[in-house]
Amino acid sequence: MSADVPRERLKRKDYEKELGKLQVELCHLQDWVKANNLKVIVLFEGRDAAGKGGAIKVLTEKVSPRVFRVCALPAPSDRQKSQLFLQRYIEQFPASGEIVIFDRSWYNRAGVEYVMGFCSPAEHKRFLELCPLVEKFAVDAGIILIKLWLEVGMKEQELRFKARIEDPLRQWKLSPMDTESFGRWYDYSRARDMMFKATDTRHAPWRLVRSDDKRRARLNIISHILKTIPYKKIARKKIRLSKRSNKGRYNDQASLRRMKFVENRY
Repeated sequence: MSADVPRERLKRKDYEKELGKLQVELCHLQDWVKANNLKVIVLFEGRDAAGKGGAIKVLTEKVSPRVFRVCALPAPSDRQKSQLFLQRYIEQFPASGEIVIFDRSWYNRAGVEYVMGFCSPAEHKRFLELCPLVEKFAVDAGIILIKLWLEVGMKEQELRFKARIEDPLRQWKLSPMDTESFGRWYDYSRARDMMFKATDTRHAPWRLVRSDDKRRARLNIISHILKTIPYKKIARKKIRLSKRSNKGRYNDQASLRRMKFVENRY
């Protein structure tokens, strides 16, 4: 089912209000995942500058990194290149009580590797054949697998690339691979379509997110994750601070005078 692109971008005030509510629910989800030993994978895919990093940031900023673990693997080493293709990704799969978030995933083979010629057509074809089987194995083993594709428009992507070029705080996001892929819009579109056709399965379906409006996209992503994983609020015992003991009391600040502090510049 397609989703229309909203005409107006969500205002910051409205966005922050809804985000706060959703982040509280993520904390409840976190408790439920830990208490019930659930194993969850959420993978983020999409074109460059589609908003994956920003969505992952707001998804994880109020929860524990011990439960919500972000996995953003670098390029494979020579040793990893000699392994089974999915091996280094499977090593990152969740244990009980974990949610692993893949900032790009094994679907690199269906996207950038295929488009940029880093894998052969035969390897690409083989991946599309085997990927649904591997995902079914994971789901049958009890893993909740959520696959998200962030769909950014051509004009919006160009605006974001230009913003990164001009902004020194964002320039690190640009790589030679990004600039090279920019001109191959339709190659990526065809690769995306082939990927969906082969891997949008009943046991591991894709869910698309319109991401021209980053704020709406982030809220929709969190809402979808909360809806996909049934959870209940777990009552916590009220925490009380114990009384500090004065036993062995001494001037513990005097001993710091001989130490060097960071210069107070602000």
